[in-house]
Amino acid sequence: MERQNMKTTKEKLIIISLISLCLISLSTLAIATPTGPSSINVTSNETNVATAGEMVNISGGYISKLNITASMQNPHWKAFVGWINGQFTLDDSSGSTIYDWSLSSFGGEVYSTRTSSTVEWTTIGCANSTQITAEDVALDHDGEDNITTTFSSNNTKTFMVAGTQIEANDCKAINTYVDNESQSDEFEEVILYDSTNFDIVFATILEEDETGFDGSAYDFQMIVPENANETFSGSTAYYLYVELS
Repeated sequence: MERQNMKTTKEKLIIISLISLCLISLSTLAIATPTGPSSINVTSNETNVATAGEMVNISGGYISKLNITASMQNPHWKAFVGWINGQFTLDDSSGSTIYDWSLSSFGGEVYSTRTSSTVEWTTIGCANSTQITAEDVALDHDGEDNITTTFSSNNTKTFMVAGTQIEANDCKAINTYVDNESQSDEFEEVILYDSTNFDIVFATILEEDETGFDGSAYDFQMIVPENANETFSGSTAYYLYVELS
């Protein structure tokens, strides 16, 4: 009888352990992770054109002292600006949907990375100075407009990335412009790091219909570095992810 009771107790412990493992697995799956967009529609792709030369006409024998101001497009950086149309869905592994919820309002982030492999979101965190410097080297950014100098401030907002909380003041960050002027409240962008794949990930916090750099309303704005080598004539691909909350 005692042996039978011990067997029953052992079976109960096994069942409880299995239930606990199932609950742990379900809680892990319940954490939303950033996903690649269903589609991207490029509505415009613009750049400023070089201005014509300014004429200076002085008489022979004279010396003209000139104070010249010039603004030049920076080929070492590029920007993604736009809108998010989001929804929550319940899908199976083939992408078949049993139900979905359209979102009238949302929060979250847009992420951008040079790596084509899937980001390991469970090991994401703020990029440190060594990791950012390594990205400078990888993209030949050695001028005053390099990544380290550009992202010289710290983030002011706390946000979540796949269940991991990114605290304020922990990441290097910038705020892109609003109405053609610098500002420090909206469109915050931070530099993250995937410590599994050793990749830099840029993240910008979603702002719903906020006035952006040119006075139009946008949901996100972000800048990303381009290869700064003078002999480089191509373009660097970036892979975008979205996390909605």
